[in-house]
Amino acid sequence: MARLAVNINHIATLRNVRMISYPDPIAAAILAELAGAEGIEVHLREDRRHIQDTDLKILRSVVQTKLIMKMASSNEMVGIALDIKPDVITLVPEKREQSTTQGGLDLIVHKNETAETINTFHNSGIPVSVLIDPDPDQIKIAHQIDVDLVDIHTGTFCESKTAKSRQQAFSNIVDAVKLAYKLNIGINAGYGLCYNTIKAFKGLREIDEFSIGFSIISRAVLVGMESAVKEMVALVKDL
Repeated sequence: MARLAVNINHIATLRNVRMISYPDPIAAAILAELAGAEGIEVHLREDRRHIQDTDLKILRSVVQTKLIMKMASSNEMVGIALDIKPDVITLVPEKREQSTTQGGLDLIVHKNETAETINTFHNSGIPVSVLIDPDPDQIKIAHQIDVDLVDIHTGTFCESKTAKSRQQAFSNIVDAVKLAYKLNIGINAGYGLCYNTIKAFKGLREIDEFSIGFSIISRAVLVGMESAVKEMVALVKDL
């Protein structure tokens, strides 16, 4: 049965708009876990546009399920991660001009440096996932560099405007998931998933975990964090 990891970045985004102490991402993480989330995910970015270093340190001490740290493969972030020791690292591409992560890490281009980073974390006993597009070549390279998990980027599917493009995008996800499963790589999926698009994944049981943030936080503004997470947990468990 698939799990839900809740990304709480945008709780921090709301807080940082006014540069005050609320809403508190730590409180959001606790409420998400109480509501049934089996992981808390945060992305510590170079420009600290949402999650801050202090948030990450406190989360390490309070998260009871699993703390997932998304990060770019930079010397600064590697050092922070080795100090914090999250339960899982997810390596992602990062560009300041993008409001959020628009696609997967290109392992064809960044194979060697990504492999080096993975080896560094493995030496410290930390499992590593890599966010990649649903492309067989990316899956194969991920296998070659000894990733523990792949995080399949679902954005193209979620943002497709036509039935044909949506069908093709989902077919690409299915093919990537099946190949990763065949290669014995753990499989997560996320980006853009909401209370409607998640339903398309019913029956695709090879996926171990869905990482969802923005849609849950958006709904939490209206119904509260616990209710929003409980609704998504129920949808994920029904897959």
